[in-house]
Amino acid sequence: MKIIINSSSMVPIYEQIVDQVKARITAGDLGENDVLPSVRTLAKDLKISALTVKKAYDNLEQEGYTVTVHGKGTFVAAANTERLREAQRAEVEADLEAVLQKARRCGLSDGELRELFEMMMEEQTCWK
Repeated sequence: MKIIINSSSMVPIYEQIVDQVKARITAGDLGENDVLPSVRTLAKDLKISALTVKKAYDNLEQEGYTVTVHGKGTFVAAANTERLREAQRAEVEADLEAVLQKARRCGLSDGELRELFEMMMEEQTCWK
């Protein structure tokens, strides 16, 4: 499983793992009952602590994305794809709410904010 860790990111490594596994599940790259690498294997591959991987796997299990079977490994849980998309949408909405509040505090008008958002959307499209 390909996971890319950005050591200079302000996002903790375990969260980077969680986010990337969630994205792969939601995109359908990882399906129900697919096995994830063992904690030790992933830690070795990423050159990070096994405790960091364990924390990421624990979070994934608590959120219902994975199931761990003692002695067999960690598997992608049977999931309702719509529920997963809705959870991700809620996260994005919360982030956008924070951006809107900051924009209001900075005195940006609706037009300025829309223009900024559209410009950023265009830049993201160029990088795809």
